[in-house]
Amino acid sequence: RWLYGKHICLFYAFCGVLFGICSLSTLTLLSTVCCLKICFPACACAWTYAAIFACSPLAHWGEYGEEPYGTACCIDWRSTNLNVASMSYTVVLFVFCFVLPCGVIVTSYSLILVTVRESRRAVEQH
Repeated sequence: RWLYGKHICLFYAFCGVLFGICSLSTLTLLSTVCCLKICFPACACAWTYAAIFACSPLAHWGEYGEEPYGTACCIDWRSTNLNVASMSYTVVLFVFCFVLPCGVIVTSYSLILVTVRESRRAVEQH
């Protein structure tokens, strides 16, 4: 029989459920990350994302053309001055293919640096 009383029983049960669910949740998250990396590589998402923007000028939203020196071809930046579709493509391209990724990268690495710095401080205090 339980020897330690009702309060200790409640605390013991609470800890068992808390740590058990936390452990299972952590294992679930780790297995999900592993599964996504192995079975559904993020590269497929990156390629799909890039393909959408790369195919847009082929569908006449934006344009491809010669670079100013005429030695190579890329997005026709000059066409943004001539039509609204090219201007909107350039703006969307700038936001979703430059500003947003840079923002995510800066935020991610900033959070990692903050976490590492806090961990280092905690270790130094002990």
